[in-house]
Amino acid sequence: MYAQMVKSEAANEDPALLAAFQARIDAGEKIEPKEWMPEAYRQTLIRQIGQHAHSEVVGQLPEGNWITRAPTLERKAILLAKVQDEAGHGLYLYCAAETLGVSRDDLTEALLNGKMKYSSIFNYPTLNWADIGAVGWLVDGAAIMNQVQLQKTSYGPYARAMVRICKEESFHQRQGYDLIRVMAQGTPEQRAMAQDALNRFWYPSLMMFGPSDKDSVHSAQSMAWKIKINTNDELRQKFVDQTVPQARYLGLSIPDENLRWNDDKQGWDFSEPDWSEFYEVLRGNGPCNTDRMEARNKAWADGAWFRDGLMAHAKKAAARRMAAE
Repeated sequence: MYAQMVKSEAANEDPALLAAFQARIDAGEKIEPKEWMPEAYRQTLIRQIGQHAHSEVVGQLPEGNWITRAPTLERKAILLAKVQDEAGHGLYLYCAAETLGVSRDDLTEALLNGKMKYSSIFNYPTLNWADIGAVGWLVDGAAIMNQVQLQKTSYGPYARAMVRICKEESFHQRQGYDLIRVMAQGTPEQRAMAQDALNRFWYPSLMMFGPSDKDSVHSAQSMAWKIKINTNDELRQKFVDQTVPQARYLGLSIPDENLRWNDDKQGWDFSEPDWSEFYEVLRGNGPCNTDRMEARNKAWADGAWFRDGLMAHAKKAAARRMAAE
């Protein structure tokens, strides 16, 4: 999910250093910020962690749209807490990326000028209240499937940030599933809304893990460096195997006529997403790409006065310290 189309350029580096670095990775050691690392490793991490951070921040938008329209005070409080968590996740991840020598401003500017991306799933709209349940159940469920293995990633700050993020994301997934459960067990109209939300978010959720392994040309290097622990297809299969029984328990139908249990692999066979749609969304042609980027650009522009004030305060404080010395 957080490495969709992440690319790095190789650099000419000392073979002895590269071999020693790989030996540390193979031994399961964590790489820390001040230690030597290949430039391609560093750049891959910057792109992946940056994309992950951007996804957490942009992910607030489709849910924040429903805070004022939540049907009960309890649901409003839950959604507020969840959106607040996503902002915190973005903060942790931007901090982790900064340990690699890139500033938060640089990452944000790369997002705003199109050089960096966020997860494709957030370019789909939340049309009704059931969609908030689907986002929690399916989208956060897919995120957890990816994030749990990132707790074992080879870069120390990233792995440690993921520990708290995973705990909070597990709450998000349960919140979404509970919301869908209530609707699936409610009136016929509510049940129809729950099924419609599942129909629309199923395939975009499968796309969150990135392209099929045969088309993911950079996964092999990321796995050799243990930036990624599982392949895209492995994670997608785990997600389907976990989610199908949940849907059946709710009495909802997965929108896939090819869904079949496979005794040989002890898992579900399922249809591939429409990858042409995936690439179109990544190119900026999804249902909400324009809206999401307009919102982020507006937030960046509107916050300029506050950033300037913080910098001015920091400079004055530094000047006072120097004068006192």
